[in-house]
Amino acid sequence: MFDKKTIRDIDPKGKRVLVRVDFNVPLADGAVVDDTRIQAALPTIRYLLEHDAAVILCSHLGRPKGKVVAELTLRPVAEHLASLLDSPVAFVEDCVGPEAQAAAEKLQAGEILLLENTRFNPEERANDEKFSAALASLADLYVNDAFGSAHRAHASTEGVAHHLPAVAGFLLEKELEYLGKALETPAHPFVAILGGAKISDKITVVERLLEKADRLLIGGGMANTFLAAKGYFMGSSLVEEDSIETAKDLLSSSTDRLLLPVDLVVGDQFAAEAQSKTVLANEVPENWGAYDIGPKTVEAYSQALKNAKLIVWNGPMGVFEFDAFAKGTWAIAETVAACDGITIVGGGESTAAVRQAGLTDRISHVSTGGGASLEFLEGKDLPGVVVLDDKEA
Repeated sequence: MFDKKTIRDIDPKGKRVLVRVDFNVPLADGAVVDDTRIQAALPTIRYLLEHDAAVILCSHLGRPKGKVVAELTLRPVAEHLASLLDSPVAFVEDCVGPEAQAAAEKLQAGEILLLENTRFNPEERANDEKFSAALASLADLYVNDAFGSAHRAHASTEGVAHHLPAVAGFLLEKELEYLGKALETPAHPFVAILGGAKISDKITVVERLLEKADRLLIGGGMANTFLAAKGYFMGSSLVEEDSIETAKDLLSSSTDRLLLPVDLVVGDQFAAEAQSKTVLANEVPENWGAYDIGPKTVEAYSQALKNAKLIVWNGPMGVFEFDAFAKGTWAIAETVAACDGITIVGGGESTAAVRQAGLTDRISHVSTGGGASLEFLEGKDLPGVVVLDDKEA
């Protein structure tokens, strides 16, 4: 299934190993608010330390647009990681240059160094050749364990792998094994759930999942465009006019496999304090918008999910950051968690919903990558994976 070399295929003893991790985590008042992504990288980090490697970590954080932004420094992440490992984590205020070079050279086996935010340098996103080479010069081996960034051809995810032996970490391997198996040899009944705001972002995913899944359940803002394609009046709901014809084509080609909401929770404004009520999908009032699936839809979707052997869920059912429009997403999260089959949740918001509901431990695999998991589901090659060394046949 997974044909790339992993850290099991190399001997890191006495080597400096550059590990691309995904430490793009939320910070508040200079502290890490949610360390899910840091925790996910620990198995790879610990394995390398236990095998006497000197570990150099690099990551981006936020969107500093190639400039130093004090609020987006990785220094608090270094401190948090040190507390998780109960071990010192050195930090350097750049990811290339003399300071980074000196810190990397003095690093001993069993020690960790975290480089500053790679995106403080414009060359990172440009996948600049010299910058990639400078980053590679810090180490003897490269490990990509950042699934959340594997769909980006940036210097630290793709460029650097042209200069060093390059393998996958445990997290990247696990992500691709789960998602790859789901698409290549899915267990049936296979039910996919797609939510989120826009159908235009997910047309290819819808098409691919309709080829593979027995049922595809649609929620979130993208459901509005499908309902509009059926001729329903959608009030002030988000509807992508440019995608209505595509939605019509998908509906006509998918017979009964594509399920849409039969009722909706609507609001008189897009706000936490909005008035809300439940209406049938074809009865949205003028100047009201659809912001969640209704209880009849929850019931219908729960029935469709009940005996599934495989569930893949990407995207929330509504605007779940507002309490009035969160019930659909929470209910689907509970149903997915109760399923006996393999359950895979990907995408930032659906992952957050599962975590907030305290259901993470009841999901087979919670993906750390939103955009990456979507592109993988579309069937696209991920640049940060393609570039890694192949296993010997």
